[in-house]
Amino acid sequence: MKDSTRRTVRTAFQTLLAVAAALPLLAGAPGLADLPALGVLVATATAISRLMSTPAVEDTLPDWLRRQESP
Repeated sequence: MKDSTRRTVRTAFQTLLAVAAALPLLAGAPGLADLPALGVLVATATAISRLMSTPAVEDTLPDWLRRQESP
């Protein structure tokens, strides 16, 4: 798998988790009150991204999703 494809899959997974976390907050009527929910969405996406870049999580991912070291 190409590195660009691997990064796309990881980003899509991270985004899906973040949206799933914020979805209950966004389920009501849309409006100005949704700004805190969007903040939760961004914060969750950031936390998941940082978490997935740690060596402990990197070791638990399948080989095809792991970051390839540059030669």
